[in-house]
Amino acid sequence: MVSRLAVKGGAALRERPWPLWPQPAPGVPAAVAEVFGSGRWSVSGPYRGAASREQRFARAFAAYNGVPHCVPAASGTASLMLALEACGVGAGDEVIVPALSWVASGSTILGVNAVPVFCDVDPDTLCLDPETVEALITERTRAIVVVHLYSAVADMDALKRIAQRYGLPLIEDCAQAHGATYRGVKVGALATAGTFSMQHAKVLTSGEGGAVITHDGEFARRVEHLRADGRCLSATPPAPGGMELVETGELMGNNRCLSEFQAAILIEQLTVLDEQNERRRANAALLDSQLGELGLRPQATSEGTTLRTYYTYAVRLPDGVLEDVPIADVTGALTAELGLPVVPSYAPIPANRLYAPHTRRRYTIGLDHEERIDPKRFTLPVCEEAARRTVTLPHSALLGDADDMADIAAAFAKVLRHGAELAH
Repeated sequence: MVSRLAVKGGAALRERPWPLWPQPAPGVPAAVAEVFGSGRWSVSGPYRGAASREQRFARAFAAYNGVPHCVPAASGTASLMLALEACGVGAGDEVIVPALSWVASGSTILGVNAVPVFCDVDPDTLCLDPETVEALITERTRAIVVVHLYSAVADMDALKRIAQRYGLPLIEDCAQAHGATYRGVKVGALATAGTFSMQHAKVLTSGEGGAVITHDGEFARRVEHLRADGRCLSATPPAPGGMELVETGELMGNNRCLSEFQAAILIEQLTVLDEQNERRRANAALLDSQLGELGLRPQATSEGTTLRTYYTYAVRLPDGVLEDVPIADVTGALTAELGLPVVPSYAPIPANRLYAPHTRRRYTIGLDHEERIDPKRFTLPVCEEAARRTVTLPHSALLGDADDMADIAAAFAKVLRHGAELAH
């Protein structure tokens, strides 16, 4: 072949399969089978004389994260919306959020009729930039949401100081950071509340699912009501066959509960999370070294980070290399070489085609509100540059071995060496 790159018709560098994800823990099949025959498939199902799997998972996940309270939920989106509402965020309130994240970081704020104020990020960690956050605070600001993105932990010392200075709740979005620590404390346990996603791709998964964790018992009680149609768990178990959820009338909610099947899976998956995270960290260290030698810049993390979790491995292309080639062409070439989905960084949320408030009539609640949620009003140069030059790999690849990491490095070297082909 004239071309040396697989995407141009050359031979692919690798044909071996990659580790699959999800990888079920050994106890998952028996746990799910037990739920099938239990007569209780939901927390709203009849009490059968033992704690629900949902509550067993809640206790296990709270203990894992070193907090007294965990409220499971249907998804990461639901978890973030619950936390926002439990903080009192509502119509017209402003919530500061990083612009470099999955689209749900913005749409969840819209979902509680609040206004997302998109903030630029630190160029090295790709997480919320504290200085920019402080500049965006107004009299309408009601909360700050920080996302621990890809494999980095945000600068929580600085963000906590800002939140305390202005009397604002600080919510940690830990959808991509299960098990990461900052100054020895698990993420999610550092601020007002932590929210998690257990969607298919996450490092702790049940296909879909989520959770809110907190140190604050009253906050947890509000979340309970919000996620179960205004009901909360009874302080004492009911008689077998009775309803374990109590109608208190304290706070109206919606149904955003986790099923017993999902909870049963999560209880088992939690037992292997640390071992899987450690394997990812070890392989990420190999990649850091190998790709660093090629001039690429792996994503950094904040100074206080004591343990990283790799949901996504992110790396920036070398300066001056492939500058005129669209990032999607670069990732397409890497994908063709590896048989692994290599993709660009998230687009800034205001530029994401999935973020389109004008397509939902529920947000047309007044001209002022429509102007305030208009994505075009934000200028985000760091996010835009990161999206233009950052390449990401899925965490499943990091569950491989040293030979797999060598293949990834070889693919990057090949694409960098023959990148001129991508310009034609």
